[in-house]
Amino acid sequence: MTAPAAPSTGAPIRVLVVDDEGLVRSGFKVLLDLEDDITVVGEATNGAEAVERARATRPDVILMDIRMPRLDGIQATARIAGTRGLEQVRVLILTTYDTDEYVFEALQAGASGFLLKDAGPAELLHAIRVVAGGDALLAPRITRRLIGQFTARRAASQVAQDRLAVLTGREREVLALVGRGLSNDEIGAELFLSPATARTHVSRAMVKLGARDRAQLVVIAYQTGLVSPDEV
Repeated sequence: MTAPAAPSTGAPIRVLVVDDEGLVRSGFKVLLDLEDDITVVGEATNGAEAVERARATRPDVILMDIRMPRLDGIQATARIAGTRGLEQVRVLILTTYDTDEYVFEALQAGASGFLLKDAGPAELLHAIRVVAGGDALLAPRITRRLIGQFTARRAASQVAQDRLAVLTGREREVLALVGRGLSNDEIGAELFLSPATARTHVSRAMVKLGARDRAQLVVIAYQTGLVSPDEV
């Protein structure tokens, strides 16, 4: 899949790097500063500082570590997502996957996706562009596998099927396909719709379900049992 371009204004994607390890922050900054369509607008060493820097710099994307002092990445993500004026900021969680059981909570808190810490430079750049474009989750197969793993333990007690009652039949179909990681073009092809019509159904589902972005639609699709890990 081709990564979305920078925001349509022509301005570079503004990135805030949040990690308590100086070498990690420096490595990200060196890499990102080489890209014409990406610029690093700030760094933070913990979650509390991340919230402050987000308010000050208004980045497009935040690379957010999970495990940090003072305030962890999940709490910071929730605060940023709930801050007026930062609704368009997209948080990309940095995780080691095998040990972080907090990614699901981070997605619920408002994160737009996650990136493995050992990802290569090309994958990192692709992830930033995808999240900045608000188009899709990074590495959907891994994302669905992780979400499914933790949702399966909680879905019965947390979310009932009647949450989907606000959706039309077509919107349910679209939500299921979003949950399986399909793009708007792929959803359109699957349902014999134009990509623009597919995007409209996705947007309406977001509004009706109170989802911040596609990442939270994926979470909802699993929570309500509309999609199961077996379908990956």
